[in-house]
Amino acid sequence: MLDVTEQLERAMPTALSGTVVRTVGTTVSVAGLPAPVGAVVEIERAPGELLDAEVIGFKDHLTLLSPFREPAGVRHGHRARLRRTARWLRVGDAMLGRVFDASGQAVDGKPQPVLPHRAAFHAAPPRPCSRPRIGTPLSTGVRSIDGLLTCGKGQRMGIFSGSGVGKSVLLGMMSRYTAAEVIVTALIGERGREVNEFIERDLGPKGLAKSVVVVAGSDEPALVRVQAAATATAIAEFFRDQSKDVLLLMDSLTRFALAQREIGLAAGEPPTTRGYTPSVFASLPKLLERAGRSPRGSITAFYTVLVEADDPNEPVSDAVRGLLDGHTWLSRRLAAQGHYPAVDVLKSLSRLMPEVADEEHRAAAVAVRELLAAYRDHEDLISIGAYRRGSNPRVDAATDLLDDIRGFLRQPVDRPATLEEAREGLLRICQKNPQQNTQPK
Repeated sequence: MLDVTEQLERAMPTALSGTVVRTVGTTVSVAGLPAPVGAVVEIERAPGELLDAEVIGFKDHLTLLSPFREPAGVRHGHRARLRRTARWLRVGDAMLGRVFDASGQAVDGKPQPVLPHRAAFHAAPPRPCSRPRIGTPLSTGVRSIDGLLTCGKGQRMGIFSGSGVGKSVLLGMMSRYTAAEVIVTALIGERGREVNEFIERDLGPKGLAKSVVVVAGSDEPALVRVQAAATATAIAEFFRDQSKDVLLLMDSLTRFALAQREIGLAAGEPPTTRGYTPSVFASLPKLLERAGRSPRGSITAFYTVLVEADDPNEPVSDAVRGLLDGHTWLSRRLAAQGHYPAVDVLKSLSRLMPEVADEEHRAAAVAVRELLAAYRDHEDLISIGAYRRGSNPRVDAATDLLDDIRGFLRQPVDRPATLEEAREGLLRICQKNPQQNTQPK
């Protein structure tokens, strides 16, 4: 249902209008419409039947539009009219516990909520000098992350993995068990059947109660998938400005990049690295920098990155890793062994752990990392029986404590863990290590 502002805009449209001259794929070219990039235009396919689209560029004196739905029925000569130059989203506390599409309309079959506030789709991030330092940890409810990759309120982390390694399950655990007050989850380019699976199985009633879910399916236009990321971030910003600690989960940033590439190619951008256009690498920091701390609240963000062929150096992964405050690597090898969550601690890093964890916690985490590294370096020799006990005291200790460490890193999906439990678990492992010279006192 349209609010008063939208009804007035439709009743008194702006004077700028043009004519459709051609379509290429999902891109519509319009003549005589000097609307700015990012403006919303409506195409009148039939009397009373309007198709919203966004201006994405210009070519040969034509304005290029990317529709929010499939452009079926659009023909040469249809009128296109400027609707608005600035885009905004209706937000409010009634969004909690609901599922929305990329435009902010509820899609869970319940009545549309009353949302009294507005938020910009593409708001500017907080100014660098206005961002408070991050110094308080935030429990995610996942023991391996809280213990060895401790995150702070306002930190941005990436979850890197190939397909089918357990990203959605990990995000569901965070949604249910985190200490954050509000969770905003964006499912971008997700398969249709997996949306309800995530909401009912991974998120559950407890997680949904304090969550807002934004969905853009894999069958929707590229513009909608890109907009879903902006919508979820705008909702998170609204709750952050209410002095709340927000957890933003986005699955996946790779599909956002692929959608942005599709829009860039349609607008005539040249493909560069592995076919990605320059606008992809320009849009990533604009999106990611909106998360973090502000003088009012915080957005702690986890972005999943689907790594092509398990290559950590593919273009999107490489660019994102340099923009975020740490990365969590999910290992296909660990997942194949039934090790869940399949966090490869030695390939993962939290850049802000030294700022948010106390000295005992940091020392214990370093000690466990050293034991894991020592065992991995000698794993082949141990497995074939070529390693002689006593040759390396650290490897001996790692072998003795391997079951304890693996038991710590494994966590059943239905069993939460607190930050303090993770810290105490690390300290107990260190107390069993006779070679630990930096044992916390």
